[in-house]
Amino acid sequence: MKIISRKSLGIQCVFDIGLERDHNFLLDNGCIASNCFNKSHSVAYGYVTYQTAYLKANYPVEYMAALLSSVSGDQEKVQRYIANCRSMGIPVVPPDVNSSGEDFTPRGHQVLFGLAAIKNLGAGPIASILQARQEGAFTSLADLCSRLDSRSLNKKALEALIQTGALDLLEPNRHQLMNDLEITMEWASRRAKEQASGQGNIFDFFGESSNTKTFDTAPTTSRVQDYSSQDKLRLEKELLGFYISDHPLSVVSRSAKLMAPINLCDIPDSLETKVVTAIALILEIKEVVTKKGDRMAILQLEDLTGSTEAVVFPKTFDKVKHLMEKDKRLMVWGKIDRRDEQTQLIIDDMQPIESVRMVRVELTREQARDRQVLEQLKKALNPNPSYSSHTSNGNSSYGKSNYGRNEPDISNKIPVIASIEYMPKLVRLGNQFWVQDEETAVKALLQAGFKATYDALVT
Repeated sequence: MKIISRKSLGIQCVFDIGLERDHNFLLDNGCIASNCFNKSHSVAYGYVTYQTAYLKANYPVEYMAALLSSVSGDQEKVQRYIANCRSMGIPVVPPDVNSSGEDFTPRGHQVLFGLAAIKNLGAGPIASILQARQEGAFTSLADLCSRLDSRSLNKKALEALIQTGALDLLEPNRHQLMNDLEITMEWASRRAKEQASGQGNIFDFFGESSNTKTFDTAPTTSRVQDYSSQDKLRLEKELLGFYISDHPLSVVSRSAKLMAPINLCDIPDSLETKVVTAIALILEIKEVVTKKGDRMAILQLEDLTGSTEAVVFPKTFDKVKHLMEKDKRLMVWGKIDRRDEQTQLIIDDMQPIESVRMVRVELTREQARDRQVLEQLKKALNPNPSYSSHTSNGNSSYGKSNYGRNEPDISNKIPVIASIEYMPKLVRLGNQFWVQDEETAVKALLQAGFKATYDALVT
């Protein structure tokens, strides 16, 4: 809507007739003042915006803990806000049986996962833990089992606490805790029955029933090696729905911003048919046979910010089927597709991140501003471009300019990163600069007078 002219009608009483989509106000003379927004309404929104901005700037840990708690029932939003915490330098750490509350809890410069987020741990066990904790912190698995009987905290709930890291400060070896769990629960149950019948043990007779020596008598199994980091992450994912202590993609998180600047959580808002690159983890694979008998697949992909559905049609399936494995880390190329209010990624190609390469070229500030130099750079990288006739939807361009907005050839999968003097951050050049072979590209750049090398994404 464009305002053509306006004039003051003085001060009049208005009545909000509350239409479904727009606030329209009825004047005394029967005219409607369209889209007039009550000033008090605007002031209220402005004040709330000021308050939230102030809290985020001055109390970021507390603010993010409250924000995560407010969306705890929405897994996609929780994952997105956890990614925001990481980008703000705020670690979101596994739950702790001695510190976590029911919801997300600020602790120093960290946000603790809430106990309510753990699967197999209901409201009753959480209430029992919080109540027992008021008498003092738990000191061991035996202490926890002694103070909370199996009716309050059953074996399945204890396993969930162990596998999510809630007992790490008591015993960091989760595998050891799992091995000790059954005999410790039996010991605690037997001890509780003895105390109830007035029998007790030798320490009880000497008045040391509350002493840590009592728990030293709890049986343990032989020491075992802890789970691998991959097994820990897998179990955290199963019981929390998220990777907390680490993420399989965290090792490439900084490089990923250059190599694949789109986050999976942003795909629903991206332009349709736009060529995108993403670094993601395969969560699920569902193979499908078409009416013609061709095989295709529907994948569930995840990165640090969220997840999305991806489709691999038969033509692409035959080319990449050997790469499709659960928990495999990949760089994928594809297009956005929307059908029936559903957004998905159509995969054109994929590559293991271990084999992903990037070409690095050093530029002076003058070279970075000189279009003639950039043309020479592009010619050195792609002397015979096969995509010059295509147009782009603007997946990426050099800096903030619209220079070279050509859609990339999907066969050119190696990005070119520029290191510009006096600039603290690297810059990913537009897709029109991408190349097929890193060694050939570096050789061509050196012959053209540029300083260049190539690096692996994962080192």
